[in-house]
Amino acid sequence: MGKIGFDNAEYVRRQSQNIRDRIAMFGDKLYMEFGGKLFDDYHASRVLSGFEPDSKVKMLLNLKDDAEIIVAINADAIEKNKRRGDLGITYDLDTLRLIDAFREIGLYVGSVVITRYTGQPLAQAFEKRLINLGIRVYRHYPIADYPSNIPLIVSDEGFGRNDYIETSRRLVVVTGPGPCSGKMATCLSQLYHEHKRGVQAGYAKFETFPIWNLPLKHPVNVAYEAATADLDDVNMIDPFHLDAYGEMAINYNRDIEIFPVVNAMMERIMGRSPYKSPTDMGVNMAGYAICDDAAVRAAACQEIIRRYYAALCSVRQGMGEQSEVSKIELLMNRLNISVADRPVAAAANKKAELTDAPATALQLTDGKIITGKTSSLLGASSSALLNALKELAGIPDDIELLSPTIIEPIQRMKTGILGNHNPRLHTDEVLIALSICAATNGTAKKALEQVEKLRGAEAHSSVILSRVDEQTFRKLGVNLTCEPRYQTKKLYHA
Repeated sequence: MGKIGFDNAEYVRRQSQNIRDRIAMFGDKLYMEFGGKLFDDYHASRVLSGFEPDSKVKMLLNLKDDAEIIVAINADAIEKNKRRGDLGITYDLDTLRLIDAFREIGLYVGSVVITRYTGQPLAQAFEKRLINLGIRVYRHYPIADYPSNIPLIVSDEGFGRNDYIETSRRLVVVTGPGPCSGKMATCLSQLYHEHKRGVQAGYAKFETFPIWNLPLKHPVNVAYEAATADLDDVNMIDPFHLDAYGEMAINYNRDIEIFPVVNAMMERIMGRSPYKSPTDMGVNMAGYAICDDAAVRAAACQEIIRRYYAALCSVRQGMGEQSEVSKIELLMNRLNISVADRPVAAAANKKAELTDAPATALQLTDGKIITGKTSSLLGASSSALLNALKELAGIPDDIELLSPTIIEPIQRMKTGILGNHNPRLHTDEVLIALSICAATNGTAKKALEQVEKLRGAEAHSSVILSRVDEQTFRKLGVNLTCEPRYQTKKLYHA
């Protein structure tokens, strides 16, 4: 565990140079569609051990003076209150979060474009909110028979109906709060408008996965399929690349299927297309930064198992489809892996069986597994967290970090004043209590100093955890999975 398999600095260097080369290739301006997450790409950091979640942002900072950002958001996603599964916030709120995050590090956000706009009430309200916040907003509209009717699309009645987004820099990054935000259509619409104005603009796509120069069945690429099981993405050999260059390259079905259409659009807009394959369109140097193939293979296999547990829990919570579970099961069979390859899961389930109550296990980065059980004072996850901190600090197991005299007043506040039914302390409450104790207790202080060492650890719970515990583990950098069952038989679970 914890073995580095990816050279992050080399990746940032190669990727930055590749983008500079792509800008130079077109002359005046490059519109670059950013797939995946820009700020917090935790999937990449889990699969490519050594990849830093903010690597893409660091790369953009190398190009800061040339770059500006357009955030695209689908009006239908706003209307449906679509949420980011990892953060639990709606796409419109995530758009505001992204703008703040970009601005905080000095990246220029030029505008927001609301795509597929048809006057949806919530989209109108969001547009008004953005304008009141001083943010420029543009509208792009649905086009009949998109993407098949190319003569209509590439015309004044197609892309020509869309607002022209005013930009001022050579590199325009088009990103969004999630998939299906309309990023590619925004880029192509802008190409249409720019070329009508005599601006030599081009298009490229920034994608991390699948990694084009890794084999089709490499676990890193298979992990991407597991991560997008809900989108029905399938990795494929790029037939256009093979035909043009005699070289095997990996892409995914949606890009391969849409390439002839995108290529035809670019030919109609620019006079000729600079690309012979969807792989050509991509700017992806990740494969060249892998420094330990065995390490990233092992990390990818663990990610696939984590995705499997997440899909099972999603179905149990009524938010996912059984087809997603079945797809990931097929991927696991392809690589000959199973839940038995996640030792922390077996440890948690064994502890739960022995105690006849929910249990949690934490596997530290050195491979050692620490367990926690449910008690009258602490939930199993809180117990496991404290036990792990004691292990890291070299504190004997029989020493209490938090005495009942500290915990009981918090419990009385939770149940007697705040009206909670569960008196046991959640993980965030335990960390706050430990922080208070650390001010006067040297042992507690020593334990608290170990919190950063939990980053990269693995955790498993024998039951589905509360949202607050999930978020705490995420903030600590702990990779959590849960068994797809609840602690109680109640119908409502907060």
